[in-house]
Amino acid sequence: MRNKIACLSVCFLACFYVSFAQDASLMSLTLSPDLKKDANAVIRESYTEITIDAVDKMTIKERRVTTVLNKLGNKHVDAFANYDNDTKIINLSAKVYNAFGKEIKKYSKSKFTDVSAVDGGTLYSDSRVKYIEYTPTEYPYTVVFEVEYKTSSTGFIPKWYPINSYYLSVQNSEYKIINPEKIETRIREHNFKGYDIKKMSDNDIHYIAKNIPAIEYENNTVNISELVPSLIVALNDFSLKGIKGSATNWKEFGKWRYENLKNGNDILSESVKSLIQQKVSAAENDIEKAKIVYDFMQNRTRYISVQEGIGGWKPIPADEVHKMGYGDCKGLTNYTKALLDAVGVKSHYSVIWAGSEKKDVIEDFSCMQGNHVILNIPNNGNDIWLECTSQTKPFGFLGDFTDDRNALVITPEGGIIKKTPSYLNEQNIQNCNANITLDNKGSITADIDIKSEGIQYDNRAFIDNYSTEDLIKYYKSNLWSYNNNLEIKATNVINDKNKVFLKEEIKATIADYASLTGNELLLRVNVFNKNTFVPKRYRTRNHPLRINRGYKDVDQYRITIPEGFKIGYLPEKYELTNKFGSYTMEIKKIDEKTLSYHKTLVIKEGTFPKEDYKLYRTFRKRIAKKENLRIALQKL
Repeated sequence: MRNKIACLSVCFLACFYVSFAQDASLMSLTLSPDLKKDANAVIRESYTEITIDAVDKMTIKERRVTTVLNKLGNKHVDAFANYDNDTKIINLSAKVYNAFGKEIKKYSKSKFTDVSAVDGGTLYSDSRVKYIEYTPTEYPYTVVFEVEYKTSSTGFIPKWYPINSYYLSVQNSEYKIINPEKIETRIREHNFKGYDIKKMSDNDIHYIAKNIPAIEYENNTVNISELVPSLIVALNDFSLKGIKGSATNWKEFGKWRYENLKNGNDILSESVKSLIQQKVSAAENDIEKAKIVYDFMQNRTRYISVQEGIGGWKPIPADEVHKMGYGDCKGLTNYTKALLDAVGVKSHYSVIWAGSEKKDVIEDFSCMQGNHVILNIPNNGNDIWLECTSQTKPFGFLGDFTDDRNALVITPEGGIIKKTPSYLNEQNIQNCNANITLDNKGSITADIDIKSEGIQYDNRAFIDNYSTEDLIKYYKSNLWSYNNNLEIKATNVINDKNKVFLKEEIKATIADYASLTGNELLLRVNVFNKNTFVPKRYRTRNHPLRINRGYKDVDQYRITIPEGFKIGYLPEKYELTNKFGSYTMEIKKIDEKTLSYHKTLVIKEGTFPKEDYKLYRTFRKRIAKKENLRIALQKL
C-alpha cells in the first residue's frame, strides 16, 4: 500500500510540473548541484552577438537567463540597458519565472524604468538607463533579459567576461562577432587556462564557455579580474561619437585622441585667461604657477561623478566648466589643463583605471580603456600628477585612488604609458606619541600626538573638515572604540598640504582603564593604536595572498605610574621579522615612576602564493597577542 501511495505522489508531482511549467529549461530544480555550490545566482545562458556592419555601425544583441537562488543573488540579474543620442535601443524585454519555470512577470520596453545615468548635474542629460524594478517574493526565480541596440560608436566593443563576480556560476556563455566587411580586429585573451572555453572558429571571433563553478570570495586576495577569464576586442578603424579614427598602438591612438580633445574643448575666454595670468604673475617657476592654478580650480569648482565612457568620451568645453563651476573628471581635468596652457605650463590629459584596488591600463593592447581622467605635468623625469576632481587633495598627491598603476598620457606626439607614483610600505607612516598618567584607581589622562603621511594621510585627511562634535564621535566610536569610558577633552587637527602630513593633537581621559586585582594594577600598555587584525582562517585556501597596502606604525608612550605602586616584572624586547614585514615591541623602566613603551609595525605590500596564507595568518596572530599585552604594577 505504501509503494502505491509513493507511486501516486510521483505521478502527481510529474503532472504538476507538466501543467504549470511553461519552459522546462527554466526550472530551477533542474540545475546541477555543481553549479549551485557556493552560488547565489547562476547564469543559465548568456549570449552576446555583435554585428559590425561598418566602421561606424554596430548592432549588439544580448540574451541573458539568470536564476537567482537567494537575496544575495539579486544583484546578478543585471536587467538594464544604457542609451544616449548615439546608442538606440531597438528591442528590450524581460520575463520573470518561478522555480517551476512558470512565467510570473513580464516587462515590455515601455514598462522598464527610465532614468538619467548621471547624478548631480545636466552635463550629459542624454545619457540614460532603462532597468526593471522587480521585488522577489520567493526564491529561486529566473529572469530572461533580452536587448538589442544599435550604435555608431565602434570604439567601445563590449568585452566578454563569462564570469565576472564571486558566488556566481555559469552554465553557458557565448560571445560572437559577425564582421561581414572584414574590418581588421585585434583580440586579447586573458586567463583562459583552467576554464572550459572553446574557440569555435579559427577565422571568426566566436567563443563558448561552459559549466564554470562559482568562485568563493577569500579575504586578502587579488582582484577578481586576475582570477576570471576575459576577452577584449578592438577595431583598427573605429568611430567614437561620430569621429572616425585609426590606431593599432598607443602612440597612434593617443595622437588621434589628442587632436580631437583639442577640437575647441580647450578654449577659455580672454577674461578668464587674463584673470589666471594675473594670479600667477608673481610665481617664480612653472611648479609655483601650477600650484596656484590647481588651488584656483579647487576653490571654484565641484565634482559630479560621470565615468569615462559615459556621456561621451570627450570633456565639455573648458569655458563651460568655468561658467557652471562643476564638471566630471573629464571636464575638470580639461579645464585645469586649459588654465595651465593659459599661463604657459605644459600638461597632459591622462586616462586611468581608478579605484582602491590597483588596475593597469593594458600596456600592450590599445583600445578605449579606463574609467577616470587625471592630469600629468612633465617635470624633468619627476612628473607631477593632479587629481582634479578633489577640492581638498594637496598639490601633486594622488592617494590610493590612482597611485601605482599605468595611465595613458595623451601628448601632441601620441599616447604614452606612464606609471603613477607609488606610496610603498614605510612611506605610509603613522607616528603616535603619548604622555600618559595613571592614577591609583586605574584611570588615565593622556596627551596624544599623531602624525600621518602617505596613504595613512589619505585615510585620515577627511577629519580636517570635521566639527568638534564629529571629531569626538570619530575618536570614541571609530578610532578608539575598544577603549571603554573614553572621553575626549580637546582636539586640534593640522593639515599641512605643502608637506602632505596630518597632525592630530588630542587630550583624553579613560576612567577605570587599568583593573585593580588584589595587590596588582593590570595595565594594557598599548592604549592608542591597538592593531589586532587576524586574517580569516580557511581550511583550504584557493587564491593567492595579496597585501594591497604596506604601511609603518610607530608608537612611543611615556607612562607615569601612580603613587603607592612600583614597577614589577617587564617582558623582554620582542622582535618578529619575515617576508610580510616586521614587529618590535619593547617596554623599559626609565625610573621608579616612569615607563616607556615603543612599538614598530611594518607591513609590506605584495602578492604571495596561496600556500603562504597560513604563515601570514600566524604572523598577524602573534602581533595581535603582543598588542593586548598587559603588565602588572605592584602595590607597595
